[in-house]
Amino acid sequence: MIITVVVAMAPAAVLLVLRVINPPASAFMTLKAAELHREHPEREISHEWVDLDQVAPCMALAAVAGEDQTFPTNHGFVWSSIERAIKHNANGGAVHGASTITQQTAKNLFLVPAKSYIRKGIEAYITVWMDLLWSKRRVLEVYLNIAQFSDTAFGVQAAAKQLFHTRAAHLSHSQCAALAAVLPAPDEYDAAHPGSYVAGRKAWILRQMRHLGPHYLDDAVGGH
Repeated sequence: MIITVVVAMAPAAVLLVLRVINPPASAFMTLKAAELHREHPEREISHEWVDLDQVAPCMALAAVAGEDQTFPTNHGFVWSSIERAIKHNANGGAVHGASTITQQTAKNLFLVPAKSYIRKGIEAYITVWMDLLWSKRRVLEVYLNIAQFSDTAFGVQAAAKQLFHTRAAHLSHSQCAALAAVLPAPDEYDAAHPGSYVAGRKAWILRQMRHLGPHYLDDAVGGH
């Protein structure tokens, strides 16, 4: 029983630490670095932490517009999306867009890709604790710092430098939308030289950003 309790509470303990200490890497980042070293030893993962205050506000808005527009008000899950995903899975279809930003942060930070209900269950358990223990601002800050934006760039600072030769604080609305547009498959798409799919998705995200407005995240994460 003691072992069970310790294991069950471990995510909460780690998340309490990471609420104030920035994670140096994520499980997914570590996996990708190992794969890159094995397949292309001359190349390296690029990552540099940057506080949310040092990220252009449009980047947070672009990520929310593209990935999870319910982020300011949801509690880690969007049950209607999960219900649609379950029904779609039952029919053998491919599901996209069911995960919230909080779920994606939990998955990228602690887990490696695997298609199983056990992994999804662990992800959900971590998501519950993350929503309870972290502020929306902290979730978004960690998300933007561990998300993959290209085959080697993790985090918005590394992506801004690698793809646009600038810093995260100086990203334009167009650049923020382009980075958000590649999040579904950053290994395949190029934010700096978008093809037709990324260009279309970027245009859609820009429209969503205008619709949501520049102050959409103020109550959730604070204006900066």
